Amino acid sequence: MADFRSRMAVSHFFIIFSLIYFSGFGFLQGITALGINYGQVGDNLLSPQKVLHLLSSLKLTKARIYDTNPQILTAFANSNIELIVTVENEMLAQLIDPQQALQWVSTHIKPYFPATRITGIAVGNEIFTGDDSTLMAYLVPAMVSIHGALVQLGLDSHIQVSTPSSLAVLAESYPPSAGSFKSEVYATMSQVLKFLASTKSPFWINAYPYFAYKDDPERISLDYVLFNPNSGMVDPYTKLHYDNMLYAQVDAVIFAMDRMGYGGIEVRVSETGWPSKGDLNEVGATIENAAVYNRNLLRRQLQNEGTPLRPNIRVEVYLFALFNEDLKPGPTSERNYGLYHPDGTMSYNIGLSTLSSTSSTSATSIFLTSSATKAAKMENESLVYSMIVYLLTFQVLMRRQT
Repeated sequence: MADFRSRMAVSHFFIIFSLIYFSGFGFLQGITALGINYGQVGDNLLSPQKVLHLLSSLKLTKARIYDTNPQILTAFANSNIELIVTVENEMLAQLIDPQQALQWVSTHIKPYFPATRITGIAVGNEIFTGDDSTLMAYLVPAMVSIHGALVQLGLDSHIQVSTPSSLAVLAESYPPSAGSFKSEVYATMSQVLKFLASTKSPFWINAYPYFAYKDDPERISLDYVLFNPNSGMVDPYTKLHYDNMLYAQVDAVIFAMDRMGYGGIEVRVSETGWPSKGDLNEVGATIENAAVYNRNLLRRQLQNEGTPLRPNIRVEVYLFALFNEDLKPGPTSERNYGLYHPDGTMSYNIGLSTLSSTSSTSATSIFLTSSATKAAKMENESLVYSMIVYLLTFQVLMRRQT
């Protein structure tokens, strides 16, 4: 009897410990479907080492940079951050040559991998948006050459090659089922999609519901673009219901690819965000809207959601951006997409908050404050309920033994 009670007491302790752990701390896990864009067009930026510490404190495990900065690649070594690097647009002409591409990969990628977890190479950025037909003609040959170099060096199974495009590549995006590519990009886009399908790489899209709202605030619902509760819209052809614009934009891209015979390619959002400040004509560019958009997006990411068209495939999203980049040209909004100012002080809190001692950059703990999802909460409550039932059963058994 004493032996029985001893064993049960140990079990009792284990259950209570588990109950405390899972009810309070078990949901603090890395956010696997959310990445962040780490731009560097600013002064007084944090060092790469401090940026790594910041990302780790925020439990973010994916980042994208717009070059192959060796200081960043070195600083991110032996961390859990998966990194997408970028071939600058001006490099494409050179890298259509397979030998030049091999030299580039040997210099900019191979010395850092696998210590630095480079998972993707973005060949250019928004190549289709401008009117440079020559640059567009370089795109696919450069992608092919870079991938060929990865194959030669045995890195192709670890690093994907793609190119981020803006929604300007679409001729139609509403309703989503009408999604189609512009005729002027059709030929090159067909080659891009063929490459992505053959290498099992994703299509990267820079999607900003903010721009749609800014251009037509009278007709487009602010709640719809901010992920707030709203009646949404129903695609008249598919009967799919959309409660936010970002997912509608992603599905429009999927339909556009399907029209070209490449419906099986995964779509990832390489950029999305909302500016916290803008010029007088930049409607909706406020700190309140930026906080709501990014906070609601974070909630969706914590649920690993898919789009209405692909509900069982989570949408991988890279938030734009980590920092306000104060040296960027253009309208005021361009310099105000960041969650943080260049010196590491917070622009606004989206639910990823840190505790610091004397500096905002010396983060030590993370709390998913307003971002705990309903699904995670229900899962934890279910686990706690099961443990309570188990404990009650334990008490009954103990009484019967006595």
